[in-house]
Amino acid sequence: MARISDIIEEFINDLIKEAEGTIEIGRNELAGYFNCAPSQINYVLTTRFTVDRGYYIESRRGGGGCIRISKIGIDKQQYLNNLLNKQIGPDLNKEKAYSFIDAMCKEGVITEKEGKIIKAAVDDNNLSAVPKSLRDEVRATLLKAMFVSALL
Repeated sequence: MARISDIIEEFINDLIKEAEGTIEIGRNELAGYFNCAPSQINYVLTTRFTVDRGYYIESRRGGGGCIRISKIGIDKQQYLNNLLNKQIGPDLNKEKAYSFIDAMCKEGVITEKEGKIIKAAVDDNNLSAVPKSLRDEVRATLLKAMFVSALL
């Protein structure tokens, strides 16, 4: 059974697709529609609609908390430059790496199979020979190299 967070994410994604990239929604209205607390909507927005997943969110206080969500439409090279230079950085934990990989799969930049291979390569279990103090740095280096190879 799907969790409420997954259902809310899918609903918002469907709205974005229908609107061709940008929507404005009321946090309280959305919470009422799903019969959940507004904090649940905030959780979905902050964990599922992030810049590293290709979204930009503007939030306005008052009046029920209106939120504007935009899908960032950029080409592969621009995406890669932004990802490598601004988002990944010199080190990266496993969860953040998986988030980048999932976003690239979702956008069709890499295939699902490529995503699974990349996840396997950056997983802690497969980096066990690397000292823990260096794993995040090695993971970032590996991820950058694999993204470059996959995108060029």
